[in-house]
Amino acid sequence: MSWQDRLPVLVGVGQITQREPDPRAAMGPLDLMAAAAKAAAEDSGAGPALLAALDQLTVIRLFADTSPRFVSPFGKQTNPPVSVARRLGADHVRQHVYTWPGGNMPQYCLNRLGEAITRGEVEAAMVVGAEALSTQKAAQRQGVALDWAEDLGGTHHTWGVSRRGWSDLEDRHGARAAITMYPMFEHAIRGRLGRSVADHQAAIGTLLARFAAVAAANPLADRRAGYGAAQISTPAADNKFIAHPYTRLMSANAFIDQGAAVAMTSVAKARSLGIPPDKWVYLHGCADGHDHWHVTERRDLHSSPAMQQVFAQAFDMAGCTLADIGVLDIYSCFASAVEVACDALGLAQDDPRGLTVTGGLPYFGGPGNNYVTHSIAEMVQRVRARPGVKGLVTANGNYLTKHSAGIYSTEPPARPFAPADPALLQARLDAIPRPPLVELADGAATVESYTVSHDGQGPVNAVVIGRLGDGSRFIANTPADAALWQAMQTEDFLGRRGQVANDGRINRFTPA
Repeated sequence: MSWQDRLPVLVGVGQITQREPDPRAAMGPLDLMAAAAKAAAEDSGAGPALLAALDQLTVIRLFADTSPRFVSPFGKQTNPPVSVARRLGADHVRQHVYTWPGGNMPQYCLNRLGEAITRGEVEAAMVVGAEALSTQKAAQRQGVALDWAEDLGGTHHTWGVSRRGWSDLEDRHGARAAITMYPMFEHAIRGRLGRSVADHQAAIGTLLARFAAVAAANPLADRRAGYGAAQISTPAADNKFIAHPYTRLMSANAFIDQGAAVAMTSVAKARSLGIPPDKWVYLHGCADGHDHWHVTERRDLHSSPAMQQVFAQAFDMAGCTLADIGVLDIYSCFASAVEVACDALGLAQDDPRGLTVTGGLPYFGGPGNNYVTHSIAEMVQRVRARPGVKGLVTANGNYLTKHSAGIYSTEPPARPFAPADPALLQARLDAIPRPPLVELADGAATVESYTVSHDGQGPVNAVVIGRLGDGSRFIANTPADAALWQAMQTEDFLGRRGQVANDGRINRFTPA
C-alpha cells in the first residue's frame, strides 16, 4: 500500500446541542455520544457502514470522572467506550479507549490515531465525547431521579496523563482549580503589558466580545446573546466576579448538554467505504507537549514555552506558517489562555481571520474535556467549504499545562504523515529552568501575581504568588480581610511589597 493510501483523513463529523427542559426526556451523556457519533457517520455519507467498520473507538473522559464537583448522583458508567460501541452496533472495535482528563485530549487522540493509521494498525476510528451537566443539574434541582448507571463489563485502554494538575503546596493555599490559576495568569499578562486594572478589564471584554459575536451566529452555541464588551467586563448582579478579574461571562460554562464526534480513516478505507473525496479533510501538521506541570514551577506566569514549541512543530510538519492559515480556533477556557496562545503564535487578538469557529468555551459552551472535538468538527466544515484553505485548532489541558495543535485542509499533504517524536520536544521543554520554590516562606516579599476568589456573596479568599528577595518563589494566602480583598480588586497589587510568614503549613502574605 502506498503512503498516500495510508494517509489519515477525517471523513465525518457530528455535533449535538441538547436543550430539552424535561430531564426525564433528555438524553444522558452516553446517548448524546451515540447521537453525535451517528451524526458523524451520516455526515461521511457512509452511515452505518462506517460504524460497522470502526476498529478503534475513543471516548473523551467525562467530567463526572474528572472532578468531584461534577460527579453524577445518577449512577456511574463503568466503561463508556464499550457502552457507546454497543449503541452504535460497532461490533468490530478492537481497541476501546477512555482518556484521562484534559482539554487537549481530542486533538491529542487524533494525533495518535493518525500515527496508528499510518502504521497500518488502525483503519477506521472515531473520537467522541459528550456532557449532560445541564440535565444533571436540572434533575437535581427538580428532585428528579434519573438512571444513567451502566456496567457492560469488559476492559478499555487509557490514553493521556492521569497525574493531577496541582501540587500539594498549591492545594493547601486554595489553588487547585482553573478558576484560581487562570486569573493569576491574567494579572501577570496585565503586568507584562503595563496596563491598569481598569484598562485591562476593558481589554478582556473587547477580546471576548468577538467570541460572543461568533457564538451569536452559531445555532449550536449555548450563550447566543452576543454580549458586548462592557456587559462582559462589568460586574453586575447577573455577572458577578468568580475570581478577580474574571466575571461569570468571562468563564467557560460547563453546565450544558453537548456532544461531538470525529471519524478518521485511512485514505484507502475511506475509498473502500465509498466516502466521497469532498468529505475528506487531512491532518497536515500536529504536535503535543506540556509546560512544567505545576504553575508554581513555571519560569513566568504570562507565557507558555510549550505552546510556542508545539505550534512551531505543527507548522514545520505542515510545511506552512501562520500566514498560510485561513481559519483558526484558539482554545478559550479563559481570556488568558487566548492571550498566551496569541502571543506564542505572533497573532494579533483582532486578526481579521477571527480566533474562533464556534464562539469559544464561554459562549459556545465548555463541555468538559470535549470542547476541542467540537472545534475540530466545526473546523472540518469550514475547510470543506473553502477547499485548499488551512485551519489551525489549538487545545489546552489543565492550567496552560498540556498543549496540542492540529492543522487541517482538504488539500492532500505532499509527504507522509510523520509527526516528530513528542519525547524529543518534551525533553527540551523539561530542560527549561525553574525558579527555586520555597515551601515555607518568611521575610520581605513582592507580589508576582494574585487573584481574589468569590462565592455568590463576595470575596472569600486571596491567593498570591510572589518572590522573596533572593528571587525564589512562594505561594501564599492573605489575611482574611475584606478591606484588603476589595483593595486588591481596584488597586494594582503587582509588585506590591510586604512580608510573608508561615504557620508551618500555610504561607501568609501581608502587604506593606
